[in-house]
Amino acid sequence: MQDQVPASTEMVDPNAAAATLDPGQASLDVSSALPPGMDRLDLLMGNTDSLALSKMGFAHLIDNADIVGMVAFTAMGIMSLLVWYYILYNALRLVSVRARTQRIMESFWEASSPREAIEQLRNEPEYEPFSKIALDAAFAAEHHSDALGGRMAEALSRHEFIDRALRSGVQREAARMESGLTLLASVGSTAPFVGLFGTVWGIYHALINIGQSGEATLDVVAGPVGEALIMTCIGLGVAIPSVLAYNYFVRSNKALNASFMAFAHDLLDYFATGNRVRGQRYGNKQHAPSAG
Repeated sequence: MQDQVPASTEMVDPNAAAATLDPGQASLDVSSALPPGMDRLDLLMGNTDSLALSKMGFAHLIDNADIVGMVAFTAMGIMSLLVWYYILYNALRLVSVRARTQRIMESFWEASSPREAIEQLRNEPEYEPFSKIALDAAFAAEHHSDALGGRMAEALSRHEFIDRALRSGVQREAARMESGLTLLASVGSTAPFVGLFGTVWGIYHALINIGQSGEATLDVVAGPVGEALIMTCIGLGVAIPSVLAYNYFVRSNKALNASFMAFAHDLLDYFATGNRVRGQRYGNKQHAPSAG
């Protein structure tokens, strides 16, 4: 019969035929269908390392981390925010206090009267420590003077009463300058272990993938190993600034506390006796007696 189709005739795909006729177009279609990070040479040689390396980025960690990995990552993110907040807060406050220290001491000792000095100190910011210590001494001296003849004046001398007020003021201001140091120390000691936990969890996932696939190729373990490495880097990136900042602020606060104590001793001498000890670095200049 003339209507029958010969058995040797095959159905031809038009797209395949077009690709056969135009090799350049076929190459373009194959290249456009490749995963990111691979080229035609990788495909022809069976090389999947480029594809595996593309799974080791930060975006892959966020997209594929499970609940445990996200908890560890979130904890380190919160630690990092708190660390940098206290680093900036303490650094700015320390710079501001150091810039005002000399001026406050000179304005206090060079005032024409204690009342004028107290009025100047009251205008200082709330975070400024030296003015608050001096105000504690002034208020204690005034309080003791008002209580003369009473039981408080009989129980405590003027020197003891002012000394107690100064010690309390120095301890209070020293504690305020240590704000956030406990957190910096805690983060510096725990952040590496949180990162290590994320590292162990990523390696655990790599072992699970090896067990499921039966082979330890790079494309199988790249994602979990990349997650482990990123977690380690984040943990170190949080811990190192925290430890360095803690050591710096502790040393700076020790020097500042020494200045607190020296200023408090001068205040005690002044408010308890009415005169300062000669030879002090700050205060009114000692004038030589006139020859006449």
